Amino acid sequence: MSDIVDLYRDHRGWLMAWLQQRLDCREDATDLVQDTFVRLIGKPDAGAIRQPRAYLRKIAHALLVDLVRHRDIERAYLDILCELGVPVMPSEEDRAIVVETIVRIEATLDALPARARAVFLMSRLEGLGHRDIARRLGVSLSTVEKDMAVAIRHCYRTRFG
Repeated sequence: MSDIVDLYRDHRGWLMAWLQQRLDCREDATDLVQDTFVRLIGKPDAGAIRQPRAYLRKIAHALLVDLVRHRDIERAYLDILCELGVPVMPSEEDRAIVVETIVRIEATLDALPARARAVFLMSRLEGLGHRDIARRLGVSLSTVEKDMAVAIRHCYRTRFG
């Protein structure tokens, strides 16, 4: 734990400045600095990090990408609600639950191979049958069935099927 305290003391200011340049928001930068160091807790070899700034920057960058993606999804969700003319906006808690669910679904689908993701989305969102998907993608029916099986297994393992 003292290794993390040393890393925090030695690099927190630098990481804060690096994040503030990218975010233009002190509160978000502060949150991401804390989240970055929280990720280090429990790592047995935190003291053995050879290039601490590069390591911290990599963690912080991933957290930054997640934050931006999360906000983009939330903004799109709210835009859709406005376009649909929803008379009563969902509560903050309900919005957070919906946005977090969408983020998890997106991450689940992003982890699939590209063709399996396309097959799954064509089937589930467009309602296409396997033969139509095979024609559209220019692959065999067997390939579509295998890709669909991969996608369904993956979604089941991550609880989004």
